[in-house]
Amino acid sequence: MSFEVRPRRVRLFAGIAAAVLFAMFAVAGVFLPESDTGANFTLSDQIAMFGIGILLALGALWFTRPRVRVDREGVEVRNMLGARRFPWSQVEQVSFPDGSPWARLELPHDEYVPVLAIQAMDGERAVTAMRELRRVRREVAEARPELSAAPPAEPTE
Repeated sequence: MSFEVRPRRVRLFAGIAAAVLFAMFAVAGVFLPESDTGANFTLSDQIAMFGIGILLALGALWFTRPRVRVDREGVEVRNMLGARRFPWSQVEQVSFPDGSPWARLELPHDEYVPVLAIQAMDGERAVTAMRELRRVRREVAEARPELSAAPPAEPTE
């Protein structure tokens, strides 16, 4: 009953962008000494161009990082900067608001966590991932009724 989702189109675009960036800087590095700019370029300048191309390609590949893992215990959301695991007891709802580019986990106290792995641009794949995520949450809630119980009302004066 566990599954993993990663964005598809962003990964495709990021891979293409990384390849193009590296190729552009590699070609520039190879042809750098033959430039008609009047500047004197050396081997270290060529190596630096390759290095810059590698760094920019790695930066583009950083967008392939988002992932969500779901199991009976909870949800692990890995976005651009880090990963966090949420037990089902903390997840109030799984939503995909209208006009939003990605899904999100609704947490207590009106907080939420974006789920960058489920993106609107993935179309039907995102719909399938949301259905599966909601199905797992529903099955866990049925197996453990304390998760679906409404939180106690706060006392009023």
